[in-house]
Amino acid sequence: MTYPPNGGQAPPAPGAPSLPAVPPQAAPPSARPAGPPAAPARPPERAPEPPRRTAWAEGVDRLRAAATTEPGRLRVIGAVLAALVVAFGAVTAWQTTTRADAADAVLTSSQPLSDDAAAVYRSLADANTAAASGFLAGGQEPAESRERYEKDIRTAAEKLVTAAANSEPGSPSADLIARIDRLLPEYKGLVERARANNRQGFPLGGAYLRYANEKMQEQMLPDAERLYLRESRRLRSDYADATPYPWAAIGLGVLALGALAWAQRRTYLRTNRVLNHGLVAASAASAVVLLWLVVGHSVARAGLNDSYDHGVRSLDVLHDARIASLKARGNENLTLVSRGAETRRTASGTVDAYDYAYRTEMAALGKGLTVAEELADDRAGREPVAAAVAGMKEWRERHGEARAADDAGDYQEALDRVIGARSEKPTGECFDNVDRLLGDAISHEEAQFRQAAGDGRDAMTGLPAGAAALTVLGAGGAVLGIGRRLSEYR
Repeated sequence: MTYPPNGGQAPPAPGAPSLPAVPPQAAPPSARPAGPPAAPARPPERAPEPPRRTAWAEGVDRLRAAATTEPGRLRVIGAVLAALVVAFGAVTAWQTTTRADAADAVLTSSQPLSDDAAAVYRSLADANTAAASGFLAGGQEPAESRERYEKDIRTAAEKLVTAAANSEPGSPSADLIARIDRLLPEYKGLVERARANNRQGFPLGGAYLRYANEKMQEQMLPDAERLYLRESRRLRSDYADATPYPWAAIGLGVLALGALAWAQRRTYLRTNRVLNHGLVAASAASAVVLLWLVVGHSVARAGLNDSYDHGVRSLDVLHDARIASLKARGNENLTLVSRGAETRRTASGTVDAYDYAYRTEMAALGKGLTVAEELADDRAGREPVAAAVAGMKEWRERHGEARAADDAGDYQEALDRVIGARSEKPTGECFDNVDRLLGDAISHEEAQFRQAAGDGRDAMTGLPAGAAALTVLGAGGAVLGIGRRLSEYR
């Protein structure tokens, strides 16, 4: 029994190919339902990038990671030891060089300049004294007084040139030197006018000489004294730079030795090896530098302190005493030149101004000689000072006799007792003896100063270069010692 097919289409013939099924197609736009357009799909969000790290932070992390292993720890220890030893050497070389330069300046620069400044003052004061002495001798000035005056003027000019060459341009010292140099020809001109009038017997010569003395006492000598004080302060400043202990270098040396000792103990505890040759060499080099530094600077400090206590202090007192004696002699001469024209009111009444200044300077001379005798530390230094004290006392006695004669109206007798024209015991002889003895004492103290200061400077000779070389060797030894331990891990 046959059944009719479900549709009107005939079934495919056997063996005929069948067509593939067509997928459903989207409706055309016109056939789509009306409405808002669909939102485009958003890409997935990316995770934020971590912040960029600095090279320093990465280096610290690597160092921390390396320090967690024994080879890494050894590298860190070697680097620290080498840095400590090198820093010790660098600071030692720097501080010792600074102190050695200051010690050399004390010996070759500041003290000689201070001495030159004192020589300027002394030469000017002595020239003033010689001018007054020659004036008192009358119209025919003695050749000795004239020669002494000219020599003092030349010495003052030469010392001014030396001081100017060693002073900084535009500094207060340079200004003082320039002012003294400008006043010196003016002073010489006034003295020559005084001499010219004195030869002709004109009283105006005394007025010119007093004016020259006023210029010297009120302008030139105060400037010379300020120059001397400035150079003395410069000398003390060089001493202050040369004598302090180099505590920074000493501290670094102790720290470096402590670190090297710790590293050797650590090596011993981990390997049971008593010595590490590289670390021992580094320790020995550091110890030598530290010992050299302490001993060398201690010897240098002792020498410099001795040169100051027994050289500079004595020289300062002796220079002041010699200047006081020169001022006293100049005022003694001017007492007779002025003949009471210059007076001064005091508690006891009106007195001669120059005689009052003479007594003031003689008191300063006496105090200075007392201090100089106390500071003298050997017989060669005490003997000339003691003789100067005796000469000063005799000078006072003779001056009293001269003043008594002048007060009694015997001017010629007073003049003879001062300049020695017809007197066997003039005050000028006492002054010359005191000045000569003070010069001998100054020469002795200068020799002591040079010896002690030279010993102090020489104690640091070679220390900066030697410290640098030894610490470089020490740093190399520390690196080699640690490198030997590192090689055991390879």
